[in-house]
Amino acid sequence: MRQLLLDIQPPASPSFDNFVVGLNAEAIQQLQNVCSTQSSDATQHFIYIWGGAGSGKSHLISACQAANRLVVCVDDVQLLDDEAQIALFDLYNQIRDGNVHLDDQQLARTLIVAGNAAPTQLGLREDLSTRLAWGLSYQLQPLSDEEKALALLSHAQSRGMRLPVEVIDYCLRYLRRDLPTLIATINALDQWSLTTKKPVTVPMLRQLLQLNLEI
Repeated sequence: MRQLLLDIQPPASPSFDNFVVGLNAEAIQQLQNVCSTQSSDATQHFIYIWGGAGSGKSHLISACQAANRLVVCVDDVQLLDDEAQIALFDLYNQIRDGNVHLDDQQLARTLIVAGNAAPTQLGLREDLSTRLAWGLSYQLQPLSDEEKALALLSHAQSRGMRLPVEVIDYCLRYLRRDLPTLIATINALDQWSLTTKKPVTVPMLRQLLQLNLEI
């Protein structure tokens, strides 16, 4: 059983399809529009997304990378050292001038950067902060508990799983509150329920969590 829990723990790969939009419809629509254009002749874009832990910025960076290889993405810009900041500053200028070529000589046309604060509040080099503010900027809003509950219910329904409301309440009260962790827990519960041929309950969830602590 412990091996089973380990095998199903990793969440699904981030994509636009499994991102819960919440109050971020405009930002998501813009990112999807940019990533749906495959031609390197398209208008160049600079997009900066930011928000706190659990807001989904890393999920979206991964989704953009998977959706369009002509998009260059940089996550956690606030962690870049001086050398990396200079490199990113130069990259902005090169993409603006149409001088960033990929392996097959196509031009990289879009740069999407994510950080944990607004450009002027990152503590980065002033010239880089200015570049981050050049294009579109979106602050990602975290999901409310109600939106997370609806997302978990929708995910469970897509698996043909009966998920009691009290199990969702327990997850939101006692587990890490980011959606990938919550969904991975629901997946584990579903698999365990199918294996044991028992319904999903709060006691089953508690036992699963205890087994994970012991691994």
